[in-house]
Amino acid sequence: MSAGFGEVVHRLGAIGAAAGVCTQLALALAGRRTGRRVRRRGAAILAVDELGSVRSGGRVGTVGRVRRRLGPLVAGAPARQWAAALGVVPASWILVGGLLGWAVGLVAGYGAWRWQRARLGKAPHVAAEETAKAAEAVRQLPLAADLLAACISVGAGPREAAEAVGESLGGPVGEQLARTAAEIRLGGDPAVAWGRFGEIPGAAALARCLDRAAATGAPAAEPVSRLAEAMRAERSSAAVARAQRAGVLITAPVGLCFLPAFLVVGVAPVVIGLATGLLNP
Repeated sequence: MSAGFGEVVHRLGAIGAAAGVCTQLALALAGRRTGRRVRRRGAAILAVDELGSVRSGGRVGTVGRVRRRLGPLVAGAPARQWAAALGVVPASWILVGGLLGWAVGLVAGYGAWRWQRARLGKAPHVAAEETAKAAEAVRQLPLAADLLAACISVGAGPREAAEAVGESLGGPVGEQLARTAAEIRLGGDPAVAWGRFGEIPGAAALARCLDRAAATGAPAAEPVSRLAEAMRAERSSAAVARAQRAGVLITAPVGLCFLPAFLVVGVAPVVIGLATGLLNP
């Protein structure tokens, strides 16, 4: 009886371990597919047009849209945490056996749960940091373009201008400019280096202009100045659009605030008067 019972328990443990491993593999594959979808959606959100600016006012709601796209990825985190823990416990019992195997499985399951929780918990923070950097880069781009145009207008080349502006400006745009200038100075391919700078949201046109000026010697001060003006004008348009949208969104709450006063002052006296006339003919 005890031998048959032990065999049944062993088989159940093996089935549980196999199910846990299969579940973990399925969740990992689903997570990778979801991550690829999130990255594609984020790339679509941050897509740039010919002027290198974000389409359809994408600067305004980039952070919120990326967080909404990350929702399915983050929502599946508890299931993955528990799947890893439930898969480790029976596997440890099969490998070790007895009460010691259960003890080792519980400890290993708790460790796997903590590891999964720490690993998956970083996803929202990383997304928030990336979107914050993108917003800061969009804010810095007009100033960086003005500074680059000023340096080029006094005789500096695109690489020298990028190095000077990068060292003085700082932030994501300044750091990338300094990195691009250092890469070109050390013998890197200028097209590749400026292409990496163009990966910043809104900087594609500026990177192409600087790359073309460095390769052909064409004057770049005036085109860069025009790009800075276009970036600043679009930023102003985005700010006006945000203000108009806020005005539209605030209309309903303000109307709800005034509704009780309207009912008390305008409707209640009329109803009371009609009721009095009907009750006292």
